Amino acid sequence: MAETEKKWYVLRAVSGKEAKVKEYIDAELRQNSKLAQYVSEVLLPTETHATMRNGKRVVSEKLSLPGYVLVQAIMNSEVASKLRYMPNVLGFLGGMSEPTPVRQSEVNRLLGNVEESELEDIQNIPYEVGESVKVTDGPFSGFHGIIEEVNNEKHKLKVMVMIFGRQNPLELSFMQVGKED
Repeated sequence: MAETEKKWYVLRAVSGKEAKVKEYIDAELRQNSKLAQYVSEVLLPTETHATMRNGKRVVSEKLSLPGYVLVQAIMNSEVASKLRYMPNVLGFLGGMSEPTPVRQSEVNRLLGNVEESELEDIQNIPYEVGESVKVTDGPFSGFHGIIEEVNNEKHKLKVMVMIFGRQNPLELSFMQVGKED
C-alpha cells in the first residue's frame, strides 16, 4: 500500500479513556520518529456548552463523540497495528481487518468546520409554526405533521405527528423534514 495522502481514521476507545488514548499516541509520536512520519494529528472532537451556575455563565468543553478518537495518518499495516494495540484502544471503527478512512466532509462536520454553502442551505429554509411538513429522514420517514416550535439557532423543529392514533411530539432537524406540496 503505497499511499502518500493522509486520511482521517476513527479509533474506538474505552469510554472515559479518550484523553488517555490521545496522550499515549502523542507520547509515542514524540518517541518514535518513524510513526511520526505517518501520523500527523490526533483529535478529540469537543463541543462547548454554556450553563448557568449560581447566576454566572459557565462554559465547558464536552466530548461530542464519547468513545472515539480521530487520527490523521498515512495508513499501512505497521501504523494500523501500532495504533490498534495502544492501551485503552478497542480497534478501528468499521472493523478489525482494514481501517477505513472517514470522508473529509464528515471530519469537518465533527470539528464544526461546516462549509458555508451547507450552512447557507440550512439557513434559507423558512419554517413556520402551524405549517404542515412531511418527515423525509429517520425512523418516522413518510409521516406527516404540524410544526409546533421552530428553533433557528439549533436548526431544529418540534413537530406533532400522528402515530398509532395519538399526537406525538418529535424533535427533528431542518434536514429531516420537507415542505408539503
